[in-house]
Amino acid sequence: MLINNETIIKDNDPLIRQKSMPVALPLCEEDEHLLRELYQYVVDSTDEEKAEKYNLRPAVGISAIQVGIPKQLTAVVIDDVDKNGNDIRWEFMLANPRIVSSSVQKAYLSGGEGCLSVEAEHEGYVVRSARIKVKAFDLIRGENIVIRARGYLAIVLQHEIDHFSGTLFYDHINPDDPFPKVDNAIEI
Repeated sequence: MLINNETIIKDNDPLIRQKSMPVALPLCEEDEHLLRELYQYVVDSTDEEKAEKYNLRPAVGISAIQVGIPKQLTAVVIDDVDKNGNDIRWEFMLANPRIVSSSVQKAYLSGGEGCLSVEAEHEGYVVRSARIKVKAFDLIRGENIVIRARGYLAIVLQHEIDHFSGTLFYDHINPDDPFPKVDNAIEI
């Protein structure tokens, strides 16, 4: 399957709002292949030469529904900084990820969120949990894992998992107050 900016479904397509179904484990060959393609898209999208050559928009994550397949599969690749200030690269190819706990403390991206399936600007804060715990099968590690995510990684995982319920980031923006003051929130 060719995944690029033309084949990623956009928010004007009702399919993007469809609920995604869990996949059987162990992954069948078709689901494993799709997950590897999603992962490769994210990796290649941050390589300027490949992005231009293959018409890729830069991404840190992509879910299967964004290529028209309503399955709970997502790939995330993030260059980040850990709690000690060290560079770290988070890489996941997740099947059936689910949030099992989340913090009361909130966080949001100061510049707002974006999405491969959303081409129009949607300004405003998308307020999410600052820390989450996710359980999933990770194809990279070949096993069920628990991810304790905070900050940017937590926001990206929540964004991707939202796709499974047909929710887009701008659904979280309050149209009457798009830039609210959020007490005790972490601004990223």
